[in-house]
Amino acid sequence: MSRSDRILRPRLTPRPGDLHSEQPCDEIGEDAKHCRGRTEICVFFAAGFHAPEVEVKSRPSALANLGALPTLPSPMAPIRKLAFVVNRTKRGAHDLANDLVALARSAKVKTKVFARAPLPESALMGFDACCVVGGDGTLLGAAREAARAGVPVIGVNRGSLGFLTTFSAEETLAQFPSLLAGDYQLAERSLLSCRTGPDQEDVALNDVVIKDEINSKLVRLGVYADDQFVTDYHGDGLLVATPTGSTAYNLSAGGPIIHPGAEAIVLTPICPHTLSNRSVILRSGVKLRIESRMEDSRLLVAMDGQRNLVTCAGRDIEIAVAERRLTLVQKPGYEHFEVLRSKLGWSGAATSHPARR
Repeated sequence: MSRSDRILRPRLTPRPGDLHSEQPCDEIGEDAKHCRGRTEICVFFAAGFHAPEVEVKSRPSALANLGALPTLPSPMAPIRKLAFVVNRTKRGAHDLANDLVALARSAKVKTKVFARAPLPESALMGFDACCVVGGDGTLLGAAREAARAGVPVIGVNRGSLGFLTTFSAEETLAQFPSLLAGDYQLAERSLLSCRTGPDQEDVALNDVVIKDEINSKLVRLGVYADDQFVTDYHGDGLLVATPTGSTAYNLSAGGPIIHPGAEAIVLTPICPHTLSNRSVILRSGVKLRIESRMEDSRLLVAMDGQRNLVTCAGRDIEIAVAERRLTLVQKPGYEHFEVLRSKLGWSGAATSHPARR
């Protein structure tokens, strides 16, 4: 998908010069006239946004092999319209956002102030990129709208681990001008589409988690892959994860780490009663159908831990890889295994090893 395919004209104009503005300029009358010719800033606070799903044309993966992430070709176009998603509950996030906004202004990048949550439907339409300042949870909260609009996401970490928000504050401040000028690479990440009934459909970047609505109760779930029976799971729950989400809940539940470039999904039981039940890695094109074996149960289906769908016995849960993808902005030379070594404390995290010839 070309940039022209996914970039539309912005709909709102913010109050000029006000990072904390709660109103777009189209709601404040004559003030909007003063926005012309000036930099506009958009900051979305908090995460866990809600909006119905919209079909967006997907981009094919440029994956050559599993040793490298599927990155889009360079050189990249400069970023001229930028949205900021800032989690102000994270220490230092607000001050860092102010500094980045100032750098964007000096580079004549048009941005926009919008401090209300949840993020409105199509709020990111018209932007070249979206800069998330917070933790991985903040990025997960913005992922659906970013994928909907085809807008790449810059993840700046002010949280803890930061598997998705891979830019540190120091890196971002030092590299932001060159990044805005096009010095970056893009990597696509697969999403999961989950349907629990008519008009009940959502997408997830990390995982779909299925548990009983009452958290202390066990579930008994029957799983089918392309209509072939896999097995019954009896335990605390079941999760379906993307390669991106394999280092999240899936890893805590004993599941495998999957390279983000792998075209696969993983099915991991949560505390299963049958000890031989282990994770199953499936091809990305599989269509999963999950049904409750307990007639009186109501299932809670959590999307990235951000949004919940509820279904009852007699209504199947359908999960598949979504047609659309999320695009992440990465620094040139990004290495996935370097991130794993750093975040998980693997051997070699503190030193750099040259590649073998």
